[in-house]
Amino acid sequence: MPNVSERNSDPTVPRRGRRSTAAPPFEIVVERHGPALLRFCSARLGPDRGEDAFQETLLAALRHYHELKNPAAVGGWLFAIAQRKIVDAVRSHPHESATGDELEARIAVWDEPGSDGGVWTEVAALPAKQREAIGLRFLGDLAHADVALVMGTTEEAARRNLFEGLKRLRKDRGR
Repeated sequence: MPNVSERNSDPTVPRRGRRSTAAPPFEIVVERHGPALLRFCSARLGPDRGEDAFQETLLAALRHYHELKNPAAVGGWLFAIAQRKIVDAVRSHPHESATGDELEARIAVWDEPGSDGGVWTEVAALPAKQREAIGLRFLGDLAHADVALVMGTTEEAARRNLFEGLKRLRKDRGR
């Protein structure tokens, strides 16, 4: 049996009362945030271009993962990268118009979480900022500060968009 000093020097043994500041392995981050990140990209760009933006996001994140300053904010960091990749994708194809089938595919992404065609179909009908705030908060499981970071707004504005979107959903559903 190892003595106390040997156990304390072993990096694989967690120490009590200390929070780890090391970032988790990138694979774990992708498992945790990947599905929501893909839904976010697909909802913004459609299935094909969304998947491309998702892949570009992961490549950029992997390239700069060692620079991550706050491992607890890795979700917001990933969504911020995705937002920039989405903007790049839109700028690279500024004059493309979506066909009816493409619009249906984009809306179908919102049906995915519940697949019952209920609340997420109603979320898809909300104004863009409210829809984005709700999607990031509940599909992306992001904190309000991270939602604000991704949306490029203040935390108060992100909270307000979320509040107004939820208020409208409650009104439309009769609650």
